[in-house]
Amino acid sequence: MRVFETPEAVSVAARDLFVTKARAAIAARKRFDVVLAGGRTPEAVYKLLVASDLEWKRIHVWFGDERCVPPVHVDSNFHMAAEALLTKVSIPAGNVHRMHGELEAYRSAEAYENEMKREFKLDDGEWPRFDLVLLGMGPDGHTASLFPDTTALEDDQQLCCATWVEKLKAYRITLTYPVLNQAAHVLFLACGADKATALKLATADEVDHKTPPAGRVRPNAGELEWFIDRALAAASGRG
Repeated sequence: MRVFETPEAVSVAARDLFVTKARAAIAARKRFDVVLAGGRTPEAVYKLLVASDLEWKRIHVWFGDERCVPPVHVDSNFHMAAEALLTKVSIPAGNVHRMHGELEAYRSAEAYENEMKREFKLDDGEWPRFDLVLLGMGPDGHTASLFPDTTALEDDQQLCCATWVEKLKAYRITLTYPVLNQAAHVLFLACGADKATALKLATADEVDHKTPPAGRVRPNAGELEWFIDRALAAASGRG
């Protein structure tokens, strides 16, 4: 866990890590696969990335979750990423793998799973390995669209699933734990004192019935980092 004075400093550090991981993956295997998150802090990261000198033609962008809205809707994670970054860099259209939130939720999840299987050339029972997964966390401890008390938390078969979120009275589409936990590097970005309780529970040594969804993201053979701001650190006793 790394503590930064401000949310802006969190975003700068995340931008730097993104660039470092991208360059390393491209040097090693000519390709970088990254999962983007929604939210204000990730949006700030994307805006900073516009000026980065990266080989965008070798970068493939994926999404951790999506709302069931069209891609031009203000609530769409894809729309936010497109406005902040993707329309401002020279990334090929075929390298942007969006979740089709305009489709029925279960159809969209199935289509995204099939796209991952094709792109990563997966056999049944295999999982994609992303180079970097960016995640946020809500005050309730949710991450991606893995919300407390939802069926998605127990899905260990699908790569991507549709899940009904009762508190939102809406369906969401999300990557599942087996996919997130197969990543080479997972970076959580969390700012604000209102997330203190969730952070303490999510970063406890043991996973138990009190562990919020974010705390169950623990890569099997990869790195896990948290970048948080001073306000959250102080409220949670983390620094």
